[in-house]
Amino acid sequence: MRADRLMAILLLLQQREQVTAAEVARELEISERTARRDLDALGMAGVPVYSVQGRGGGWRLVGGARTDLSGLTAGEARALFLVAGPASAATPAVKAALRKLVHALPEPFRVQAEAAASALVTDPRRWGSDRVEHRPPRFLDELQDAVIRGVQVRLGYVDRTGTETGRTVHPLGIVAKGPSWYLVSNTEAGRRTFRIDRVSSVNPTADPVHRPEDFDLAGSWREIADEVDRRRMPLEIQALCTPHGIRLLRMGFGGRLEVGGPTPDGRVEVVIRGNDEYVIAGELAGLVEWLEVTGPPGVRAHLASIGRALLERYPCTPPSGGT
Repeated sequence: MRADRLMAILLLLQQREQVTAAEVARELEISERTARRDLDALGMAGVPVYSVQGRGGGWRLVGGARTDLSGLTAGEARALFLVAGPASAATPAVKAALRKLVHALPEPFRVQAEAAASALVTDPRRWGSDRVEHRPPRFLDELQDAVIRGVQVRLGYVDRTGTETGRTVHPLGIVAKGPSWYLVSNTEAGRRTFRIDRVSSVNPTADPVHRPEDFDLAGSWREIADEVDRRRMPLEIQALCTPHGIRLLRMGFGGRLEVGGPTPDGRVEVVIRGNDEYVIAGELAGLVEWLEVTGPPGVRAHLASIGRALLERYPCTPPSGGT
């Protein structure tokens, strides 16, 4: 926490040019004694800070010195440098920029930033495979640049059938979904999403993007993802589950599970999404101790059929010596 306090004090000095120990104590909710000790620590660490004695005095930075990181706390600075490590997925430009930022940090934070840069390793290979997977798609940088500059793009695109088309799009944002990257754009046909690994060419134009004033990339992507989930998993299974079984359902179905409210008998209403009645019945068959499927009827019928098949394959025989 002390590193965060020292960074906060430095930011106060940059914003106000002069602060008193009382002001620092009030802002950071610490004692004046602690504030004075922290101000002294900044000076001993090499930050060009000095005190002005007497009435109207306080603490100042020599020559109005700045770090050019006025929006970062110490924790945020460390988080940034985590992505700059030698094995990270950051682009060379990002790594180079963050390395330059290290030199703008005061000495107390520079050591932690440099340590953070070597604290994270990402290995894109699967176990048992030498093949590196999930490489960034070819035209990712060009499309990011178009989004940032706000210019329309003439896009070459290959759909899932292998047909290549060309169109002009208004890039609004880029989303990473697991190993895949998507471009969210406005087109003549409305808002569309393109898988960037299917993009065959990118030619920026000089025309500006028409960006809706109320556009929110995160909110727009949630709507897109929900619609894709509904198309992939159009089947909804209604069921009642014991409280102890909810954890098993979460482990088995993840985002396909929606947990509702309790019922008078103490169970919990749940909805599970799927795309085939027989397949989902097979997934649920092992959970009958905790789960009662109430609909649709086709899934209940498949569960009954699976139960009969299990009894035929594994007939109940009393243990030896039983009656």
